Amino acid sequence: MTTSFSYGAAFKTLTIAGAALGLALGTVAAHAESIKVGMLVTLSGPPGALGGQSRDGFQLALEELGGKMGGQDVEFIVEDDELKPEVALSKANSLIERDSVDFVVGTIFSNMLAAVFKPVTQSETFLISPNAGPSTFAGKNCNPYFFVTSYQNNQNFETLGKYAEAAGIKKAFFLAPNYQAGRDQAEGFRKHFTGEVVEELYTPLGHKDFSAEIAQMAASDAEALFTFMPGGMGVRLVKQFRAAGLADRMKFYSAFTVDETTLPAQQDDAVGFFGATNWAPNLDTPQNKAFVAAFEAKYGYVPGGYAMQGYDTAMLINAAVEAVGGDLSDKDAVRAALKAADFTSLRGDFSFNNNHYPVQDFYLLQVAKRDDGKYQTEIVEKVFDDYADGFAESCPM
Repeated sequence: MTTSFSYGAAFKTLTIAGAALGLALGTVAAHAESIKVGMLVTLSGPPGALGGQSRDGFQLALEELGGKMGGQDVEFIVEDDELKPEVALSKANSLIERDSVDFVVGTIFSNMLAAVFKPVTQSETFLISPNAGPSTFAGKNCNPYFFVTSYQNNQNFETLGKYAEAAGIKKAFFLAPNYQAGRDQAEGFRKHFTGEVVEELYTPLGHKDFSAEIAQMAASDAEALFTFMPGGMGVRLVKQFRAAGLADRMKFYSAFTVDETTLPAQQDDAVGFFGATNWAPNLDTPQNKAFVAAFEAKYGYVPGGYAMQGYDTAMLINAAVEAVGGDLSDKDAVRAALKAADFTSLRGDFSFNNNHYPVQDFYLLQVAKRDDGKYQTEIVEKVFDDYADGFAESCPM
């Protein structure tokens, strides 16, 4: 699936109609070349909700910018990686070779990022991840053509581990899918948590039936479940966890398991469960309030972190294009402009570390039902202020 939005096209009729007059006056100005942005995210199946939010957030920002970045029209090409590495690789190559994009924005899942990282960066095309933040590229394998606008994967569970330690939790049960992001989360949790992990289980990506894992939870003496189960996996886990009665004896803490992509399906089953990340819809800043209101008005659903990060990615690119006066030929200048991150992030404090991963705040969140019947995560407390990932010190940049 390929979708292309040419934001300059809306003005084509007006341009043609005025051409004769412009020629007569001798004042027709040459049109600047358009900026090409290719987005590669997962849009198929239940995980498609994650990529859909990222796309919608980016597109909302483009519309607020009048369809331009740095004064130039934008061609926005959206590709679905179908959560298949071979498809991601093929479509990334197509964006570079066929479409000659200036920026590739992707991906949602870390294994998709691993598939496209080398061909994109070796082509000297800037790759900006609006979500996947694996440890793989945060340390010694950092790259001058790679930026992340979300987080380093470990940090969300470092936040949970820090909170669990402070809350006095002694025994934890850990559950995640068996791929890079899942392993990163486990490592992150142990960074600050000194209690006992009584069980550490990994399931296949796309796992559907958690009955065996829930039986092991029930048989354990763990005080709390700590889990990373994004998309449809999170929907199924929460419903089965609640139905088994485990919510009455274990606390539920997670990253990307109870969020705005899963809550429309989980609903009351998730209320009261905890999460942790860099933002929530109720973050009390003027720019965030405006974003949430505009997003819900346009798309009809509550934005999650994927949407926020998609929006911020668009604003980051716009700031960089403006800083170089629309001239993307000097890669060093573009890189410096991206690194400067001269835009107002919806999450508040935001800057790039030397490895091009963010320095930002992290929060403990809790699921709530709003007065209008919709569900969202809400900030309980700030756990980390201006928090940098631990891999940056190994990055030679």
